[in-house]
Amino acid sequence: MSLDLNTLLKDWPHESGAIKVRKIVGLDGREKLQLRIDLGVLQMEATGRPDGTRPHGCESLLSYHQQRATRATQRGETYELSAEECTELQQEGIQYYHRYLSLFQINEFAGVVRDTQRNLDLFDFVTAHSGREELGWSLQQFRPYVLMMNTRAKASILLAAGKFIEAMREIERGRDAIIEFFQRSNFPELAGKSSDAAFLEAWLQEVRATRPLSKLEIMQREMEKAIASELYERAAELRDAIRILETQKSGS
Repeated sequence: MSLDLNTLLKDWPHESGAIKVRKIVGLDGREKLQLRIDLGVLQMEATGRPDGTRPHGCESLLSYHQQRATRATQRGETYELSAEECTELQQEGIQYYHRYLSLFQINEFAGVVRDTQRNLDLFDFVTAHSGREELGWSLQQFRPYVLMMNTRAKASILLAAGKFIEAMREIERGRDAIIEFFQRSNFPELAGKSSDAAFLEAWLQEVRATRPLSKLEIMQREMEKAIASELYERAAELRDAIRILETQKSGS
């Protein structure tokens, strides 16, 4: 059997500027993700470590080091990662980056939340155990982007469920977390220049402008119009109805 991939690649051509992802079922019967890139195709497992390996018998290299760090703490010892181990963990994080980017393209947002949170945990772990600020920053510099993707996935799940208020709060939390990260870093001046925070702010304004109004908000706007038109009796009726609705909401 020929090992030439040209037939496969010809049937699924690369498009510059487009992220093309598809799901397949592998020969092992498990679901896989394929990401088309200019030089070929990246294939990833849908769960576990994307390349399907189990370093040291663990789900991931991060999991392996987390277990070792926990045991060291229990013994009253300090667990410190070498520069080489930090590099290996960073390379593993890139695998998860490719997967959550692929999952986002096919609207599998729960998987995006899982993998982005996993990489955020990676950043914190390396920072806590590398012993050198520059090693921690080599990963933490990507935190704003990963926070943004994590927030997009969480808010997208809420929007799909029609939970617009909750989605806006999630977007606000993500935006604020990015700004706080920069403010607490060595580069606080970047807080106001973050493209990731700016994206979330713009998305927040879009959701706020296009979301359906609640019954309470509709009544409040009608009351404001009644007052502006000097229809005070109608405004009073709406005011009373609003108070009843607010009481019902607070009691539920």
